[in-house]
Amino acid sequence: MSGPGGTGRAGTAPTTADRPAGTGTGPAPTAAPWRPLPRTLHPGAWWLWALGLAVAATRTTNPLLLGLLLAVAGLVVAQRRSDAPWALSFRLYLLLGALIVTLRVVFRVVFGGGQGDTVLFVLPEIPLPDVAAGIRLFGPVTAEQLLGGCYDGLRLAAMVVCVGAANALANPKRLLKSLPGALYEIGTSVVVTLTVAPQLAESVQRVRRARRLRGGLGGGRMRALHGVLIPVLEDAMNRSLALAAAMASHGYGRTGHVAPRTRLLTGTLVLTGLLGVCAGLYGAMGGGTPHYLGAPLLLAALVPAVAGFLLGGRRVRRSRYRPDRWLPAEYLVALSGLGSGVALYLVSRGDAAAVLHPTLSPLVWPGLTLPAAAAALLGVLPAFLAPPPPATRPDRPRGAAA
Repeated sequence: MSGPGGTGRAGTAPTTADRPAGTGTGPAPTAAPWRPLPRTLHPGAWWLWALGLAVAATRTTNPLLLGLLLAVAGLVVAQRRSDAPWALSFRLYLLLGALIVTLRVVFRVVFGGGQGDTVLFVLPEIPLPDVAAGIRLFGPVTAEQLLGGCYDGLRLAAMVVCVGAANALANPKRLLKSLPGALYEIGTSVVVTLTVAPQLAESVQRVRRARRLRGGLGGGRMRALHGVLIPVLEDAMNRSLALAAAMASHGYGRTGHVAPRTRLLTGTLVLTGLLGVCAGLYGAMGGGTPHYLGAPLLLAALVPAVAGFLLGGRRVRRSRYRPDRWLPAEYLVALSGLGSGVALYLVSRGDAAAVLHPTLSPLVWPGLTLPAAAAALLGVLPAFLAPPPPATRPDRPRGAAA
């Protein structure tokens, strides 16, 4: 018999009956002794890996390091994403990251104020009233302000792409099943929200495929946009309503009878703990924050948060069919991402400020040291050591877009 996580017998490939739902009914996969068998990893492991990379991105504005982090996230997604619908959303996050960088550069051109000595070109300045003193529209555009906008935008884009990698790799419905009882109601809303981008990506693919079969790709751009946008929004709305109805019929969001005092105490503990954890993480990641806002506040906030989780879990009694287990591969994936964030945090605390934050006055070429590069490349381990996802459609290669 298979274990709770749905894996096969020790030393053998999982059979059709042992596989989790949605992994296909083809012959059992074979693998070399040194390679793990295809299986679906715990979604929490992918989210911890992605959050670790996002934390690493917050510690630097060096475009070389940020490019390494983007390359790491893209390689892991390319190697370990499945052909499920949510895996198609990574391209949308890449486009969103490119849009963020473009907008930050444009804002620096419009509202930059002309900081820097290396003037590239001069735009006609728009005069503003006295109430807008200190704000200037257009005027001289310098290399320093353009690079500053590019560095800041690239850091934010790297964080967005890391979150997009987690969305492309983790099954959101299995993530909902793994949430603790204290976060079940709010977790239901969060998981449904996280499925918006994957559902839009899948809807766009289906609508474009249907229009191609009907020969409806001709016409102008506005006409084509109207022919794609309206069906995509309608399809996404119908799928959201169907998902909400299915979750309501399965009892999601329902709780047992709990005294109002216990419910209030649980909510207060969880909310206070999570707010303290957010403040502690901000203090730990921020370079100019007071010392007490870092690790001390983070550790102190974990006490009420854990107490609230334990107390809230008692009022939610649900059985789980084949609960996901944390195996060595899950720990490897989570530790690789978290290790990258911790390693880059330790590098930032050393004498590497000039490497992590290249100076713009005077302009210098961004440098790269071996410890910083190794910290960024630590997150690439899941691309080679994590189990590959099971193929659900044998007619196309794993990870190919629809």
